[in-house]
Amino acid sequence: MQKTIIHTENAPAAVGPYSQAIRAGHFVYTAGQIPLDPATGKMVAGGIEAQTRRALQNLQAVLEAAGAGLDSVLKTTVFLQNIGEFAAMNGVYAQFFSENPPARSAVQVAALPLGARVEIEAVALLKN
Repeated sequence: MQKTIIHTENAPAAVGPYSQAIRAGHFVYTAGQIPLDPATGKMVAGGIEAQTRRALQNLQAVLEAAGAGLDSVLKTTVFLQNIGEFAAMNGVYAQFFSENPPARSAVQVAALPLGARVEIEAVALLKN
């Protein structure tokens, strides 16, 4: 099976030795997206809502570059620096996945890259 590295300027560049996403077969596997503004490379200002919105916008850009979209996401994993912010994150998340939401796991972690409060990764089915 061939794998294709996905890269887009519409999402932040990788901050380490990894790809924004990999396309393999009929699937796209994304790296975790944190709330970096792709234009500035800096963390967005604001709380968990603003950070969740930016992380999901970055995820959407990576998926679109791969030939998928939020509507083709099968599974997400949400990493939260503080699980107490779950409800606020979930309110923004629901705006992006309003119909037929994907399966999801959400976990609290000790820390996230660059001090992010949220990181979101996905597995999606390619569009035909």
